[in-house]
Amino acid sequence: MNALRHTLGNSASRLTALILLLTTLFTPAVFASTAVASQTLDLTATAAGYVALVVFVLAYVLVMGEEVLHLRKSKPVLVAAGIIWGIIGFIYMQHGMSALSEAAFKHNLLEYAELLLFLLVAMTYINAMEERKLFDALRAWMVGRGFSLRTVFWLTGFMAFFISPIADNLTTALLMCAVVMKVGGDNKKFIGLACINIVIAANAGGAFSPFGDITTLMVWQKGVVHFEQFIDLFIPSLVNYLVPAAIMSCFIKNTVQHTEEEAVIMKRGARRVVLLFLLTIATAVCTHTFLGLPPVLGMMTGLGFLQFFGFYLRKSFSKAVLKAREKAERENNIKRLEQLGNVVPFDVFSRIARAEWDTLLFFYGVVLCVGGLGFMGYLSLVSEAMYTHWDTTYANIAVGVLSAIVDNIPVMFAVLTMNPDMGLGQWLLVTLTAGVGGSLLSIGSAAGVALMGQARGIYTFAAHLKWTPVIALGYIASILVHLWLNAALF
Repeated sequence: MNALRHTLGNSASRLTALILLLTTLFTPAVFASTAVASQTLDLTATAAGYVALVVFVLAYVLVMGEEVLHLRKSKPVLVAAGIIWGIIGFIYMQHGMSALSEAAFKHNLLEYAELLLFLLVAMTYINAMEERKLFDALRAWMVGRGFSLRTVFWLTGFMAFFISPIADNLTTALLMCAVVMKVGGDNKKFIGLACINIVIAANAGGAFSPFGDITTLMVWQKGVVHFEQFIDLFIPSLVNYLVPAAIMSCFIKNTVQHTEEEAVIMKRGARRVVLLFLLTIATAVCTHTFLGLPPVLGMMTGLGFLQFFGFYLRKSFSKAVLKAREKAERENNIKRLEQLGNVVPFDVFSRIARAEWDTLLFFYGVVLCVGGLGFMGYLSLVSEAMYTHWDTTYANIAVGVLSAIVDNIPVMFAVLTMNPDMGLGQWLLVTLTAGVGGSLLSIGSAAGVALMGQARGIYTFAAHLKWTPVIALGYIASILVHLWLNAALF
């Protein structure tokens, strides 16, 4: 019994010593003893802050190595977010300020929740259009027209530019890549150049719309740029696409590649889903503009529209299939009969399940990690360095270059969290650079990473890097056009 007491006593002593060690390690020496709950603690020059930085950097190294490691990018940032906020919670608990850290965490969580639900509705609509074979029909139409390779190059680029403001740039890029791979066949040079062109176009098109990219959505939801003000970026975004596209098109032969035609029949309700999506976007804009409420309210209302339409499709499914089957038999349309044999009723929840959950969870990790580092005081240091000691224009241009190396989501979220004192022209500039800067490298945007997987071995990091100087010309040209065209906004 004495031995047991001795063992427990030693264990308790070691545990107490460990707690004291952790408290000493993570408690900054610069804390004032008179700190009150209304003040945040500066952790930038402490062991706790350094550990949080190392954790975030290691997590992001794993994110950047996603293609090599085949490790989904959400996993490391989810763990990093837990560790960073665990450190914050421990320190603030030691100082009797846990209510302050809890409020800060809930603030970041609320920002994420609004964006999560907004993106979830948008992804559900895109998945519904895909399930109704809208994108397949569009691809089949383009392939079956017998366009020359140069025409396909320009057509897919312009379609990527004009579709991505409504659908996200990732979905748009994947759709257009499927077209060029179908048309290009074994012409690897054409496919490689067309993929680069699509990435540039999709990123540029997404820069002048709140719905085109997560970064523009964040800027709109934050309220620093209003919905109608994004249109000021249309011409700079178009220039960003046209400059490199015009140069690259000179290296594509104007020949016709013969491909096998594909017959695709859209499922019932495909066009009406598109109309409902446009109605949902209008509802979100009106909710924010006229009611002063977050756009997510309008988007979730739009999800209700889609659910009611799905209910109608299910209720009228049997009658519609019977009618269509009779018509197909009268016309002896074998293809239509085959398609009808595989039709299942529309299920909106299956479309929600097919959302890009890895991206959504990655976004959670990024928001919480950056929010935690900001709460520690690091974003104030960065803001001081960039937006006080540098010229604001140069700082915003640097943000775009940085987004080519690091994903533009944490970069833009960091800028929004820093909330530097800038005019509308500068906020539009950083929105533009963060949106199109990712085109400089293949790993700089979700569209580029996705196409490296879809056109594996053809569209590669090295293939894209070879054209980076040309893409940089478009990047510089778009900035100069914005500074000139929208000079009155600065």
